[in-house]
Amino acid sequence: MLREDLDSLTPSRDFSRRDFVRTSVGTGFAAAVLPVMAQTVIKTDTTGLVAGEVTIPVGDFKMPAYRAAPAGKANAPVVLVISEIFGVHEHIADVARRFAKAGYFAIAPELFVRQGDAGSYGEIAKLIAEVVSKVPDAQVMGDLDATVAWAKGQGADTGKTAITGFCWGGRITWLYAAHNPAVKAGVAWYGRLVGPTSPLNPAHPVDLAGKLNGPVLGLYGGQDSGIPLDTVDKMKAALSAGSAAAKQSEFVVYPDAPHAFHADYRPSYRKEAADDGWKRCLAWLKAQGVA
Repeated sequence: MLREDLDSLTPSRDFSRRDFVRTSVGTGFAAAVLPVMAQTVIKTDTTGLVAGEVTIPVGDFKMPAYRAAPAGKANAPVVLVISEIFGVHEHIADVARRFAKAGYFAIAPELFVRQGDAGSYGEIAKLIAEVVSKVPDAQVMGDLDATVAWAKGQGADTGKTAITGFCWGGRITWLYAAHNPAVKAGVAWYGRLVGPTSPLNPAHPVDLAGKLNGPVLGLYGGQDSGIPLDTVDKMKAALSAGSAAAKQSEFVVYPDAPHAFHADYRPSYRKEAADDGWKRCLAWLKAQGVA
């Protein structure tokens, strides 16, 4: 299902086992993740921010999430930050803090929590089989709707809502941009575009490309063994025949980058592509009026 995650991980001896354990949302790393070297991991502080774990009501369910926002800033624009298959660990929380430093109300919801603790699995194949593959797209869409509603209740400006995500979260970025009319922009980092359908995954980005409510910037790696470039071409064709937002969507492919090139804690990290992608991400949101 997500072989690209297996391909982008190789062993490292630079972290002890305790560095993998997550004690709460937004801390540590998932057990299945093998970080590269400690000095390569970007650390964004919380100075000037309100940051930490929160609970978002979804009906009777209480969903954990990591929230980072500028302290004392009312009506900040909203960015939903969607994780990889490993859940909301330190890297995803750090991305949320980076957005907050840029003036955004950033929220990273723990979207696997009903199916299991993604951070506790030591084997990726088992994590995918027992947790990730059992998460219905409809559940995720509802959880994100609830997250947006919660942000509004916190004083954020949901009239300026964007979404970004990585790998599994990249696919969700495309889907949610087609699901919620409130989405003004999206940035999908190497999210799968095509695939077999099922009751839990009834459609993929290529199937919904024409229905985007806000334009999406796709950031992809030319050496991504799990996402062939011909699928990017298929998505481009679908977008060109879709809504105005679909036609405004764009792709940037980094020829030498593998899957997960933005993940600074993994061997797949490519600083040049990651830095350029981050600049393009912020510029894209601003250009779409989410700033």
